[in-house]
Amino acid sequence: METLYLSTPNIGPGLFIQHGFATIIAAKSIGRDCWINQQVTIGFSNDIDCPIIEDNVKIFAGAKIIGKVIIGSNSIIGANTVIVKNIPKNCTVVGSPAYIIKVDGVRV
Repeated sequence: METLYLSTPNIGPGLFIQHGFATIIAAKSIGRDCWINQQVTIGFSNDIDCPIIEDNVKIFAGAKIIGKVIIGSNSIIGANTVIVKNIPKNCTVVGSPAYIIKVDGVRV
Protein backbone atom coordinates (compact mmCIF):
# COMPACT_ATOMS: atom_id res chain seq x y z
CA MET A 1 0.00 0.00 0.00
CA GLU A 2 1.41 3.40 -0.98
CA THR A 3 0.54 5.05 2.32
CA LEU A 4 2.07 2.34 4.52
CA TYR A 5 5.60 3.21 5.65
CA LEU A 6 7.41 0.32 7.36
CA SER A 7 10.97 0.79 8.59
CA THR A 8 11.56 -1.70 11.40
CA PRO A 9 14.63 -3.96 11.29
CA ASN A 10 13.33 -6.66 13.67
CA ILE A 11 9.76 -7.94 13.28
CA GLY A 12 8.56 -11.14 14.90
CA PRO A 13 6.26 -13.61 13.13
CA GLY A 14 2.54 -12.96 12.95
CA LEU A 15 2.48 -9.17 12.45
CA PHE A 16 -1.00 -8.19 11.24
CA ILE A 17 -1.53 -4.74 9.74
CA GLN A 18 -5.22 -4.08 9.22
CA HIS A 19 -5.90 -1.25 6.77
CA GLY A 20 -2.35 0.10 6.48
CA PHE A 21 -3.72 3.42 5.20
CA ALA A 22 -1.67 6.41 6.45
CA THR A 23 0.33 4.17 8.79
CA ILE A 24 3.95 4.79 9.79
CA ILE A 25 5.85 2.03 11.58
CA ALA A 26 9.42 2.98 12.52
CA ALA A 27 10.17 0.93 15.64
CA LYS A 28 13.42 -0.57 16.85
CA SER A 29 11.63 -3.91 17.03
CA ILE A 30 8.17 -5.47 17.02
CA GLY A 31 7.54 -8.76 18.79
CA ARG A 32 5.48 -11.70 17.62
CA ASP A 33 1.73 -11.67 16.95
CA CYS A 34 1.17 -7.91 17.03
CA TRP A 35 -1.84 -6.14 15.48
CA ILE A 36 -1.65 -2.59 14.08
CA ASN A 37 -4.64 -0.66 12.71
CA GLN A 38 -4.82 2.24 10.25
CA GLN A 39 -3.43 5.75 10.78
CA VAL A 40 -1.07 4.58 13.51
CA THR A 41 2.26 6.34 13.95
CA ILE A 42 5.11 4.50 15.65
CA GLY A 43 8.24 6.58 15.37
CA PHE A 44 11.27 8.56 16.38
CA SER A 45 11.37 11.52 18.78
CA ASN A 46 14.86 12.42 17.49
CA ASP A 47 17.51 10.84 15.24
CA ILE A 48 17.95 7.69 17.37
CA ASP A 49 15.07 7.22 19.86
CA CYS A 50 12.27 4.94 18.64
CA PRO A 51 9.88 2.48 20.33
CA ILE A 52 10.15 -1.20 21.12
CA ILE A 53 6.88 -3.10 20.80
CA GLU A 54 6.92 -6.42 22.66
CA ASP A 55 4.87 -9.58 21.90
CA ASN A 56 1.10 -9.77 21.38
CA VAL A 57 0.39 -6.01 21.42
CA LYS A 58 -2.73 -4.54 19.79
CA ILE A 59 -2.54 -0.94 18.58
CA PHE A 60 -5.84 0.55 17.46
CA ALA A 61 -6.60 3.25 14.86
CA GLY A 62 -4.89 6.61 15.11
CA ALA A 63 -2.64 5.75 18.07
CA LYS A 64 0.74 7.50 18.32
CA ILE A 65 3.77 5.87 19.99
CA ILE A 66 6.74 8.21 19.92
CA GLY A 67 10.30 8.02 21.21
CA LYS A 68 12.39 5.62 23.25
CA VAL A 69 9.52 3.76 24.92
CA ILE A 70 8.73 0.11 25.51
CA ILE A 71 5.22 -1.25 25.07
CA GLY A 72 4.98 -4.34 27.26
CA SER A 73 3.72 -7.70 26.02
CA ASN A 74 -0.03 -8.37 25.88
CA SER A 75 -0.91 -4.67 26.05
CA ILE A 76 -3.75 -2.94 24.24
CA ILE A 77 -3.36 0.61 22.97
CA GLY A 78 -6.72 2.31 22.45
CA ALA A 79 -7.71 4.35 19.40
CA ASN A 80 -6.08 7.80 19.22
CA THR A 81 -3.98 7.17 22.33
CA VAL A 82 -0.72 9.14 22.53
CA ILE A 83 2.20 7.35 24.22
CA VAL A 84 5.52 8.94 25.16
CA LYS A 85 6.29 6.82 28.26
CA ASN A 86 6.80 3.09 28.86
CA ILE A 87 3.71 0.91 29.17
CA PRO A 88 3.99 -2.15 31.44
CA LYS A 89 3.00 -5.66 30.34
CA ASN A 90 -0.66 -6.71 30.34
CA CYS A 91 -2.10 -3.18 30.35
CA THR A 92 -4.86 -1.45 28.44
CA VAL A 93 -4.18 2.25 27.88
CA VAL A 94 -6.24 5.08 26.41
CA GLY A 95 -6.14 8.87 26.16
CA SER A 96 -3.83 11.71 25.35
CA PRO A 97 -1.61 11.53 27.26
CA ALA A 98 -2.01 7.80 27.75
CA TYR A 99 -3.24 6.43 31.05
CA ILE A 100 -3.79 2.85 32.19
CA ILE A 101 -7.39 1.68 32.54
CA LYS A 102 -6.76 -2.07 33.01
CA VAL A 103 -3.96 -4.23 34.37
CA ASP A 104 -4.19 -8.00 33.85
CA GLY A 105 -7.77 -7.48 32.61
CA VAL A 106 -8.90 -5.76 35.84
CA ARG A 107 -10.10 -2.15 35.73
CA VAL A 108 -7.96 0.26 37.79
